[in-house]
Amino acid sequence: MSGKVYQPPKVWTWDQSSSAKFANINRPIAGATHDKELPIGEHPFQLHSLATPNGVKVTIMFEELLALGVKDAEYDAYIVDIQEGEQFGSDFVAINPNSKIPALIDRSGASPVKIFESGAILVYLAEKFGHFLPEEPAKRAEVMAWLMWQMGATPFLGGGFGHFYAYAPEKLEYPINRYAMEVKRQLDVLDKQLAHNAFIAGNEYSIADIAVWPWYGLLVQGKIYEAGDFLEVESYTNVLRWANQINQREGVKRGRIVNRVWGAENEKLSNRHCANDIDEVLAK
Repeated sequence: MSGKVYQPPKVWTWDQSSSAKFANINRPIAGATHDKELPIGEHPFQLHSLATPNGVKVTIMFEELLALGVKDAEYDAYIVDIQEGEQFGSDFVAINPNSKIPALIDRSGASPVKIFESGAILVYLAEKFGHFLPEEPAKRAEVMAWLMWQMGATPFLGGGFGHFYAYAPEKLEYPINRYAMEVKRQLDVLDKQLAHNAFIAGNEYSIADIAVWPWYGLLVQGKIYEAGDFLEVESYTNVLRWANQINQREGVKRGRIVNRVWGAENEKLSNRHCANDIDEVLAK
């Protein structure tokens, strides 16, 4: 075991001088740090987000709905720069008191509806438009179970493995081993499920797939954390088959570039207001 021996103090205090990457986006208190109005576009849905895996879930959902011809699913997507603390602005906090992306406002009704947490947004949109969430109770329950699985399991992948393997200021054997073991267990859970199912919750594409793919799909495709060899992702053949299949969907190709400011020029779009915005980027 490597690393320094840490003796916890009697009372924990916040060290704001931490050099850990992304440390400046976290703090031990809630609430707004400054007044800031959010822009309002012309469409009923106003999304404030960033193309992290959690943010990508929602833009993929919107683009999948639009691909089905659901014109009422048109949306404006504005980037939230979490490195600059924009998630702590007053208007954003009014939508999401947890100060995390994504945050959505639906202005299609008499009064605006504010929704936060990516899983809750997926369910809201699925119920509103009647797609990607079965009505039949047993099938619906399975989709919801896998959606909840993703919401509960991903912190071990992102906040646990991803942090200590890719972002922590020093590599520590114990936490990396601890979270690598859990991520591999999760991948094995998915691999066994997908051995007998075309999609996560059966043979129909659903919000479970939309929620899981930006995390575990991109992980096995080597697009987050660059940990493919370390985790032996090639051994999860069913997850790879599923991930590649989802990757070919038009809604996924379009949704994953929205609110993205890194990568190649043909895969990043800071703000989205109409389909042409995405078309122009993909044509580059």
